[in-house]
Amino acid sequence: MNHKTGSIEVVCGSMFSGKTDELIRRLRRAVIARQKVQVFKPAIDVRYAVEKVTSHAGADFEAIPVKNSDEIAGKLAPDTTVVGVDEAQFFDEGIVEVTRQLAERGIRVLVAGLDTDFRAEPFGPMPTLMAVAERVDKLQAICMVCGDPASRTQRLLDGKPARYDEPIVIVGAAEMYEARCRLHHQLPR
Repeated sequence: MNHKTGSIEVVCGSMFSGKTDELIRRLRRAVIARQKVQVFKPAIDVRYAVEKVTSHAGADFEAIPVKNSDEIAGKLAPDTTVVGVDEAQFFDEGIVEVTRQLAERGIRVLVAGLDTDFRAEPFGPMPTLMAVAERVDKLQAICMVCGDPASRTQRLLDGKPARYDEPIVIVGAAEMYEARCRLHHQLPR
């Protein structure tokens, strides 16, 4: 089943906000609607399973790992009508053009990723993806310090907030990251 027009939907937020759970929910609904679904993830993300997108809560969905955005077109089946992209912040800027081209071909593109890095600064191609999308949903987690809504990702090194000058990309989960509100997000210089 082809859509009348393609579209780009972005689900973003901090770590532990439910981005991948929401992506998987939308993908499962597309499968129920008998749409041909393919999901891509960056090969760098091997936290839970190599050929699945997996939420921190344990939900998963079959996915194709790719090294860069250019690989997506070569692995796309001709009858695919829904494309999912998880952890989009780890892709190169080319992911923006790939998602645009897919949407122009009538494909519904579902993108999930961190909107900001551990410094609370825009992360990779996410700001541009959010700007070109028809729909953007920003999810919040729960602050691990006070319990308020959290929109930030706190990186921890030996249990303490990581310094501003640490590398941007370090793939990890609960052992290295916490969700924090603006008040409790710390970034020592």
